[in-house]
Amino acid sequence: MKVVGYIRVSTQEQADSGAGLAAQREAIESECERRNMRLVRIVDDAGYSAKNLKRPGIQEAMTMLKAHEADGLVVSKLDRLSRSLLDFASLMEQARREGWSLIALDLGVDTSTPSGEMMASVLATFAQFERRLIGQRTKDALAVRKATGTKLGRPRVLSTSIVRYIRDLRAGGLTYRAIAERLNEQGVPTAQGGREWHAGTVHSVLRAEPQ
Repeated sequence: MKVVGYIRVSTQEQADSGAGLAAQREAIESECERRNMRLVRIVDDAGYSAKNLKRPGIQEAMTMLKAHEADGLVVSKLDRLSRSLLDFASLMEQARREGWSLIALDLGVDTSTPSGEMMASVLATFAQFERRLIGQRTKDALAVRKATGTKLGRPRVLSTSIVRYIRDLRAGGLTYRAIAERLNEQGVPTAQGGREWHAGTVHSVLRAEPQ
């Protein structure tokens, strides 16, 4: 089995001194030797945080895996790869689709083995739980803002005069579609700077504005 190793430290001080990188490298090399895995390369992200996967080192490793230059990705600790279970779950799904294995030595995660795959599934369950918690917190926060009278959605950038003009056209009996056509003919930009009005856009403006 050919694998690519990945190591990371988060601060520039650690990157400059090499603290932590050597230990991670040694752990990966020792495990590859013990399991007779061929370590084709070790890539690193020295001085990068794990807040997301937008790091040159991990992206290079992903490219190698997708090109089948390696059959698996090995990290000494899961938090070197990501501190987000959501990102980790996304990586597991990518590994499944592209046919490579994900191995985290500290947690016994190894999607090439039944027991390691079970551990990965447990972590994926927690990731789903985290995702639902985030969704619920967002929903609760929006409900509180709505209850306190806070206006939700993107701020309106239409001038008061345009809104009044649209309201007058509607009061004069024009349909939403007719109002949209007239605004388009007159070159009136939408609230977000667009060039084309639609019936639904007009309806949204009137619905959002106090009568």
